Amino acid sequence: MIRHIVFFTARDNAGIDQIVEGLSVLTSIPHARRLEIARNRKSDQLGNDIDVVVYGEFASETDLAAYKTHNLYREAIRCVRPLRELRFAADYELSTDVHFAGTTGLTQVARRSGPAGRE
Repeated sequence: MIRHIVFFTARDNAGIDQIVEGLSVLTSIPHARRLEIARNRKSDQLGNDIDVVVYGEFASETDLAAYKTHNLYREAIRCVRPLRELRFAADYELSTDVHFAGTTGLTQVARRSGPAGRE
């Protein structure tokens, strides 16, 4: 499974709701197993620069690629790009890229990387 996480900062606070609304069309794209659009709660004591988060889960690289080429994805870019200052994205494969996980469902991944500090 591929996890796709994108962080956005708005050019100004007035644009945050418009960014969320513009990104909400992404939830209609059928290729994601799960897709969430959320405002950052800004409760971290070290940094609260991020305004909006997109979190997606995809069964495969093929599904993620299909998502990124969908017409609604292009529509979201058209709506959001003028409103955002920065965009940071990260994609990773759950079964091969995660080096430590603390949940029961991911213990196999944690075992593969060995004890902490011995990678």
